[in-house]
Amino acid sequence: MTAALDLPTPCRALAIGAHPDDVEFGAGATLAKWASLGCELVHVICTDGSKGSWDPDEDLAELVLVRQVEQRAASRALGGTGEVLFLGWPDGELESGIRQRYQIAAAIRRFRPDVVLGHDPWRRYRLHPDHRHAGYLAVDGVVAARDPHFFPEQALDPHRPSALLLFEADEPDHVERVDGFADAKFAALMAHRSQLRSTMQVDDPGAEHQVGALRERVLAELAAQGALAGIAHGEAFKAITDL
Repeated sequence: MTAALDLPTPCRALAIGAHPDDVEFGAGATLAKWASLGCELVHVICTDGSKGSWDPDEDLAELVLVRQVEQRAASRALGGTGEVLFLGWPDGELESGIRQRYQIAAAIRRFRPDVVLGHDPWRRYRLHPDHRHAGYLAVDGVVAARDPHFFPEQALDPHRPSALLLFEADEPDHVERVDGFADAKFAALMAHRSQLRSTMQVDDPGAEHQVGALRERVLAELAAQGALAGIAHGEAFKAITDL
């Protein structure tokens, strides 16, 4: 089956990631494309990113602050304003409970996005629990935000987005064409400099061959996902539009 191609450009998109950098990996080029067409971008980051280091002597409180600065820079690299909501749950300990769902529903009601993006919580054999829980929160948060009897104490009007796009999808059925936006995605990933060694296999940001290898991996992934819809470069999602 050939995947469907391209939603109408939303006026506002809200992207929910488990950690700083997850949104850029999953949907960075799509967000950059939409931002270039006037879409407002909002990031919601569920955890504090405090375990994102291989150094046993890392100052974790400092790392949390660094990762917030990096995430705002990544938002700007995609064409956003740097608007990021950090929920601050401990890295590796995120739960998809009522308190977390309350926060996501409030964010959706406050920012009123046309499109919500998040992890696919049903991806098979996913190891990281934060990704699973963040995915469930995106799905459950949309349901809670749309219905007036969920969390009425928020005193925020309910809001129903037009689409939910799940990245890292097990069974993608939608592709966003992102020709020309690989550089923006790459720049946003490079903004997460604290993660270059642990996540992106770049030990030395000054080593052109290592940075070049990361760029080639990004391009190869965009090509593989674009092939699902017969295009050069794309980002693939499971699209849910009956919300």
